[in-house]
Amino acid sequence: MKKKTFVPLQQGTFLLCTMLVACAMTAGLLGAQSPAHRIAAEITRSEMSPLQGSQHPLALPQNDAGRMPADTRLNGISLYFNRSAAQQADLEALLAAQQNPSSPQYHQWLTPDQFAARFGMAQSDIEQVQSWLQQQGFSIDSIARSRNMIRFSGTVNQVEQAFSTQMHYYQSSGTQHFAPSTALSVPAAITPVLAGIRNLDNFRPRAQHIVPRAAFTSGQSGSVFFAPGDIATVYDVTPLYSASVNGTGQSIAVAGQSAIQVTDIENFQSASGLTKKDPTLVLVPGTGDSTVVADGDEGESDIDVEWSGAMAPGANVVFVYTGSNNNFGVFDSVQYAVDELIAPIISLSYASCETELNTSSLGILENVMSQAASQGQSIITASGDQGSTACSGDTALTTAQQEAVAVNYPASSAFVTGMGGTEITASDGVDPTTGNKGANYSTYWNFTSGTDLTASVKLYIPEVAWNDDSSQGGLSASGGGTSTLVNRPSWQTGVPGIPATKNATQCSSSNSGNCRLVPDISLYSSPALPGYLYCTSDATNWAPASGTQPAQQASCNSGFRDSSTNYLTVAGGTSFAAPIFAGMLALINQKAGYATGQGLINTTLYKLAADSSTYASAFHDVTSGNNNCTAGATLCSATTGFSAGTGYDEVTGLGSVDLSNLASKWPVNAGTSAGLIATTTTVVPANATPTVNVADTFTITVAEAGGSGTPTGSVTLKIDGGTDCGGISGDTCGGTTLSNQALSSNGTFTYSATFTTTGTHSILAQYSGDATHSPSTGVGSVTIGTTSSGKGTITMAATNVTVKQGSSSPSTITVTPAGGYTGTVLIGITNTSNNNALSNLCFSFTTQLSSGQGSMAVSSTTAATTQLTFDANASDCASTTGASKPGLHSLRSLRGNSISRGPGPRQAPNRLPAEVAFAGLLLAGFLGRYARKFRSAAWIIVLASAGLAMSACGGSSSSSTTVPNPPKGTYTITLTGTDSVTASITTTTTLTLTID
Repeated sequence: MKKKTFVPLQQGTFLLCTMLVACAMTAGLLGAQSPAHRIAAEITRSEMSPLQGSQHPLALPQNDAGRMPADTRLNGISLYFNRSAAQQADLEALLAAQQNPSSPQYHQWLTPDQFAARFGMAQSDIEQVQSWLQQQGFSIDSIARSRNMIRFSGTVNQVEQAFSTQMHYYQSSGTQHFAPSTALSVPAAITPVLAGIRNLDNFRPRAQHIVPRAAFTSGQSGSVFFAPGDIATVYDVTPLYSASVNGTGQSIAVAGQSAIQVTDIENFQSASGLTKKDPTLVLVPGTGDSTVVADGDEGESDIDVEWSGAMAPGANVVFVYTGSNNNFGVFDSVQYAVDELIAPIISLSYASCETELNTSSLGILENVMSQAASQGQSIITASGDQGSTACSGDTALTTAQQEAVAVNYPASSAFVTGMGGTEITASDGVDPTTGNKGANYSTYWNFTSGTDLTASVKLYIPEVAWNDDSSQGGLSASGGGTSTLVNRPSWQTGVPGIPATKNATQCSSSNSGNCRLVPDISLYSSPALPGYLYCTSDATNWAPASGTQPAQQASCNSGFRDSSTNYLTVAGGTSFAAPIFAGMLALINQKAGYATGQGLINTTLYKLAADSSTYASAFHDVTSGNNNCTAGATLCSATTGFSAGTGYDEVTGLGSVDLSNLASKWPVNAGTSAGLIATTTTVVPANATPTVNVADTFTITVAEAGGSGTPTGSVTLKIDGGTDCGGISGDTCGGTTLSNQALSSNGTFTYSATFTTTGTHSILAQYSGDATHSPSTGVGSVTIGTTSSGKGTITMAATNVTVKQGSSSPSTITVTPAGGYTGTVLIGITNTSNNNALSNLCFSFTTQLSSGQGSMAVSSTTAATTQLTFDANASDCASTTGASKPGLHSLRSLRGNSISRGPGPRQAPNRLPAEVAFAGLLLAGFLGRYARKFRSAAWIIVLASAGLAMSACGGSSSSSTTVPNPPKGTYTITLTGTDSVTASITTTTTLTLTID
């Protein structure tokens, strides 16, 4: 459904002019020509050709577990196009120019639409392939914005017939997967233009974090771990924070393949002493329902979101993830983050060893990574945690393949920054085997018996290469080595330790002297020396029972601890290094004025390291240790890795960083984005849980990050079709795109949409920037509940909850249907035992309406759960009219013994000063524009108008009195759940809230 609001003539004229100007600018940037038509012959199955490199390396006959049923539906199959030779040469020249300060194209980034017009397929070619796919019975889901991919769905039988293969199941590492049993064949007419076909298998890349399998305590035992405050100390981040450099105006996209529970992020922030700031959640359209995958994927995503945001607490963290269709994975998240230009920085902590990649997949992924570089996006990725044997542990490979020296992709891509790992020594911390404090413990760590210190490091702790390999714990070491697939990039030179390339120009397994070296830089990554704290509901990341020690019961429900067992949740891996450096890069971007990103930063990184004086101050050269496989014959019979040394090495790269010094040496942006004011774009639905076929209004607001000015220009909206590909009437999973929608005078735009299906739907808004403001991206989502059956009953239960003053804690609410009930249940707090005492208590539901009610879909006989979080931090509820923290609602609105289900009446504001101020500003503008002699008078009017505006915006004096936290005590909370349509279907329950 399109926007329903009418546009006044003047606004419509402005919108038309804006669109014409944008089109003219685009034509000027890209040239008038569209991509050349490349498919010369008719697409037919009468002449088929094998698609080289299309069989998955792990789909091996010895692992075959039988054929897939013919009627099994495969969603989101992705056909990728390659670039013509001319396009590829043009892109390589562009990428070089974009990183050359003397070029007029320096840091002139492309938008996805500009990329499509220059490097995508011709529309006629796309239509030909689309028509052929439909003739084979496939449904078309979407066309990539960059015009280099068609996504479609169909049955196994249709896949087998169209691509002359068979779909089989395979057993790998104890898990059943599926994949084509042979290489694919495609019509000969399209073979030259295809890069490959993805999502015909569900072999997913692996999360790169290692979880210690033991219970940990610190305040009682003296054990030490890294919290955000420690990393700020050791890597010299604190001076940037002191200079108000905290990532404000920057955005980081974190790629994942599982949903997360936002309460974990909030618990981490609370335990770390950080201001609570929820990430923006973006489910990749068409990938299924939002689903938590608690087998390590949820824990990985928690790590990445928590630690990237911890290092750049002012930045907007956008979590992009795939849903329940398990043939999608994290690489689809990356592709979406690139295709929609969601953020200038992308953090990725997943990897596949190069042996697991076929040439088709490599070509597709390299095309995505290079597109990101051309758009100014910097991808930071983990090098892996298996040391020099990146393929170890993948039992689908042969023993020889698992034990061979190998590196992980995408760390080996020439378009990303690969992060390796370091650690401290036992003498500088606590020996993980004996628990004894090292000789230098007191030099580097503060310790108070019985008290947890979340910032206990005193100063930088010397690093060695991370290698904790053991026969008991397996591989635990920094990934690093030499690629066998990717050519040595031109920027990887000039630093001691980097070997010279050989005469040949192409990388190969027999010619490694011309291959990409991995990693680029490193940060602490060991899970034991000392390990990182984090919070997760992923129970696979919790400590199991061991001997007389019980199993961990929860994560971070008492600071960083499990209140039942007192355990901490601790892990390590290069998947900590990646998000931490992504956050660090956000600080560099802010300080150096890169409002629109830097693209591939390795060009600058290696150039700085090549200067010996800069290297000495901005980098920590790690010169001892190795990533040899020392875990014993079971894992590696005789594998030699690489050793750390002076300058660059294939274990720690250039070493780690002194961020304050590195940021001071980083070249300041002199391009068009220099001096631009950072902006934030938010998308807020009027109703977070609208009903099917009922219009919902989204308000898109563009504002200065930390400023008070109003950006101008336009936004482009991408409205997805929902998780089941039928979201907006008549649209597919590709959804609807509205380009160049003009902002109003207050920097907002409204859009009305009606969704026809249940599930999660999102609207992505991209602000294009103006002469003084930088672009930004925002995402809003709604969850469409189920339609009420109008019959049956529901019952509700809620767990009791204990919350400490100044912190928050959740209660789990369970709604159970009976008698055939199906519908959306609205949940509200309708009574408390002491309204006055709880006036400074706030709450939030996992999914809630603007009124503060929770909302959840319930169907059939299956009980559904949601969470109600109580916040006993008065600073979050300091406003006299409600909560000051977004997403929270205050109990201050209690009157008598009940809480209203909707907002109460508000006193009409006094608008006269604002209106007079606006009139004054208009008069000042006319005086200043048309009469030079009146400009002094104009300034006087401006100042007077500003004063009136300030009074209109609330010029009353504020009290400096500290607002007290809710008092300790035990309270009874009454909840009522009611069907959203049939009010007679209702239930109540109570819970006990204890504040201590």
